[in-house]
Amino acid sequence: MKKQPVVTIDGFDLKILQLVQVDNMMPQREIADRIGLSAPAVARRLQQLRESGVIRKDIAIVNETAVARPLTIIVHVTTENERLDLLDAMKDRFLQCRQVQQCYYVTGEMDFILIVNVKDMAEYNEMTRELFFEGGNVKSFRTCVSMENVKTNGPIPL
Repeated sequence: MKKQPVVTIDGFDLKILQLVQVDNMMPQREIADRIGLSAPAVARRLQQLRESGVIRKDIAIVNETAVARPLTIIVHVTTENERLDLLDAMKDRFLQCRQVQQCYYVTGEMDFILIVNVKDMAEYNEMTRELFFEGGNVKSFRTCVSMENVKTNGPIPL
């Protein structure tokens, strides 16, 4: 794995990060005007923030309903065995599953929390068969279907 360069984040970087978390298509000139730097200085800082891994990705957030994938499901997964090789295999399975949008390995009563996007319950049922039954090492899972996604992809408070 490539080691990321160390970066010192100052007040200007924090202001830039606050703005691009909300709209990463905001023109650099507008960012510059809002925070009191030149556009080239903003460009250099953005490049450094990306190269250092502070900005991990620039992505588009798609409206689930517009692409006929309206269901968000939160799944609590409990493992049968916490042996490291088995946990790593589960993490890899979750990482490779296209319906899993987010995966958290957590402390507490369950071992994983998954945020899943599917078009319907039939797709979710098929996904559970593959991930949880055929994949193995799943003691139990609990499903919560989101009735409304009130806040998603919120910015990191800086």
